[in-house]
Amino acid sequence: MADTTTHPVRHAGGVYGRSIVAQIRAITEYPADFWVMASAGVMWNVLQFAFLTVLFAAVPDVAGWRYHEMLMLSGLLTVAAGSTALLCDGIWSTGTYVLKGEIDYRITRPAPVVVQVASSHIGMQGFGEVAFGLVMAVYGWIGAGMGLAAVPAGVLGLACAIVIECALITMLCAVNFWIKGTNSVFAFVMLDLQHNAMTLPLALFPAAVKLVTMFVLPVAFVNFVPVAVLTGHLGPWWLVGPPLAAAASVLAAVGVYRLGLRSYDSSGH
Repeated sequence: MADTTTHPVRHAGGVYGRSIVAQIRAITEYPADFWVMASAGVMWNVLQFAFLTVLFAAVPDVAGWRYHEMLMLSGLLTVAAGSTALLCDGIWSTGTYVLKGEIDYRITRPAPVVVQVASSHIGMQGFGEVAFGLVMAVYGWIGAGMGLAAVPAGVLGLACAIVIECALITMLCAVNFWIKGTNSVFAFVMLDLQHNAMTLPLALFPAAVKLVTMFVLPVAFVNFVPVAVLTGHLGPWWLVGPPLAAAASVLAAVGVYRLGLRSYDSSGH
């Protein structure tokens, strides 16, 4: 009984792993392109780092959050966003595959369509984003006086952040099964919301924004909630939030993508 349930998961994991390895091999054939894209991934985050440094040279805190805590906030979001480029960047091609009928081929293969699509591309900018995001987060961690005792909670928060980010982008890209187009507008809107709101304390925003980012589209659990728990801005019981949000996001992503596949009628229809 166990074999019938674990074999499909193992097979899907194998397909995903082989596809990602193939993408990495392709990247290594063009090292110049890799360094250009990785550097591009660093640039925006360097600007964010510079902005926070200049801001906190003028003010001691923002809504009770200090400089190093804000670096952790931005760093964790950057790592999560960069990880999606490395782990499931192909999911952004859902709309293109739907329009061109390229989902047909993937439906006939013995592996989940979402796994095949997600692993069809790697965003090289993600290497730079993850690297610089980790630098920001670690620098903020040390500056905020976080000790080794908080590392398990930090690792849990990081893992959940990556899962939530990948799942939410997958879910929103699946909207292209119904709203045809090459651009995943709803996913772009989510990223814009994150970069404009989730790099700042939620206390600065009205209740409607807090409600949406906590319970409708739980992007607050990507970086704000785990960092707020680690730094004492939220109680420790909030630590159950990221795993719950991660589980809910994965279920939603799988459910929406499956519904999209059921409604899929190939190209030209």
